Amino acid sequence: MEIDKLNSLVELYFKKCDEVDPDRLFLKWLKPDKPTYTWGDIKERIFKLSTKIKTLINEGDRCLILSENRPYWLMSDLAVMNAGGISVPIFTTYSSNDYKYILNDCKPSLIIVSNNDQFKKIKDFVNLDEQKIISFEEIEAESLLIKNILNEDDYKKEINFNLKRNMPACIIYTSGTSGNPKGVILSHGGILSNCEGAVELLETLTKKKDPIFLTWLPLSHSYEHTVQFIQIIVGAKVFYAESLEKLISNMGVAKPTIMTAVPRFYQNLFTKINMNFEKEKGFKRKLINQTLYLGKKILKKEKLNLGEKIINFLCEKLVRKKIRNQFGGNLQAFVSGGGALDQNIGEFLNAIGLPTLQGYGLTETSPVVSCNLPDLVKVETVGPPFRTNKVRIAEDGEILIKGENVMLGYWNLKEETERVIKDGWLHTGDIGELDQNNYLKITDRKKDIIVNLGGDNISPSKIENILCLNEFIKQSFVYGDKKNYLVALIVTEKEINKEKIKLIIENINKSLTLIEKVKKFVLINEEFTIENGMLTPTLKLKRKEITKKYKQQLENLY
Repeated sequence: MEIDKLNSLVELYFKKCDEVDPDRLFLKWLKPDKPTYTWGDIKERIFKLSTKIKTLINEGDRCLILSENRPYWLMSDLAVMNAGGISVPIFTTYSSNDYKYILNDCKPSLIIVSNNDQFKKIKDFVNLDEQKIISFEEIEAESLLIKNILNEDDYKKEINFNLKRNMPACIIYTSGTSGNPKGVILSHGGILSNCEGAVELLETLTKKKDPIFLTWLPLSHSYEHTVQFIQIIVGAKVFYAESLEKLISNMGVAKPTIMTAVPRFYQNLFTKINMNFEKEKGFKRKLINQTLYLGKKILKKEKLNLGEKIINFLCEKLVRKKIRNQFGGNLQAFVSGGGALDQNIGEFLNAIGLPTLQGYGLTETSPVVSCNLPDLVKVETVGPPFRTNKVRIAEDGEILIKGENVMLGYWNLKEETERVIKDGWLHTGDIGELDQNNYLKITDRKKDIIVNLGGDNISPSKIENILCLNEFIKQSFVYGDKKNYLVALIVTEKEINKEKIKLIIENINKSLTLIEKVKKFVLINEEFTIENGMLTPTLKLKRKEITKKYKQQLENLY
């Protein structure tokens, strides 16, 4: 498929439908008693849904989608675009203020909700006289129920060929670590360009086995939203996970070949597997140690001698194969994005037989900019840039991006758009460098840098990642801008006394530079969560909110 010749995501979808057997399995929600959908099933439903939507909206109208992941999500997204609307996916975990702001900001003429739980989150901000509602299940308001729409026989099998690459496909609101969410306008061409770069990467992963994806990251996230279209291009089977808690058991059912997730998932995976490893003794423990040692050598392209090759063969059969089977047995790669993956975690997962490719991107770049390649994984980097975009490092180290994948702009924020896009180059706010292999390495975020009283620039996220590698530290927050030394908030994994944490931090400090050492800390009982406003929906720390809440406790440490 010549992706660069396509005009829209709608055209991409229907073109693929012509290539695929209509009876082939396409979408499956892993909740009990949920149906499986073929390519033919989905195509017919999209036609029916877009026929109805076209009667409810004008061209260019915004259409909000508020739902957990499920097959109707993809159908709605494509049906909105086919009807000439602009899809506005939003997180199910937003705060009440965020919902109010987004509804007032983009003024959708159509709202698509999955169920009453989701509707209740926005009902106070909806004008039922002006805004139409389509619901997947019965809700406490007058709505068009999707099952009734899909039962209608009077519909048109029309494909919207008026869409162009430079037209808006969706508005995805960034979760924002401070202030209100910003609506990022992504074009059809921007997402298609991103898919083109991703497919070149995936070709090496899909040669051995038919692609199967297990999706759990919210489809309202720009990363997973674009992944939908990559799944379409490669003709994948797509399974929607029940929940984060059931993800591992869902992997056993779906047997995915590829899975995308954010660093928090891999951090939890690392902690769980490592804790199981710690319990082993004797021969098993020695074999695990060899698996890690030899796996890291292979990752770094170091040659094994004959003895090591024999031991590695045993590691492959007795350790790595067993681990892979726990994840369905077919995994070709985990792809990590949406934040920095700790190097130790990347090395660990690759060494034990779970290939993990770290990538980099922003909502503003549709979203992927670069990704590691399966034949050369450099875990300390985010891989080489896709050939469909250009990357340049500014004089101050800021990463600049240019390409069709760069957003059209922020919705209703002209000045903000002009501040970040200059001469076609998107200023990312991230600091980085390109190595001799043209692999991009992220060293920090401009706005998250701590500048101490000595004028030193310190990365709080780097130290937080190192602290959280310890099995007893669940979360951490490092503080110290314009101070003589660093302090931290610590959330512990289980009941543990302060002296134990003090010893752990003293030990961690040995691996840090003088200016990076955490001198004092305070234990807090409450976790940072999306619900309490301390984490963004993509599980990043809301530094401004955390500082505001714990300001006095942090200042008391000086």
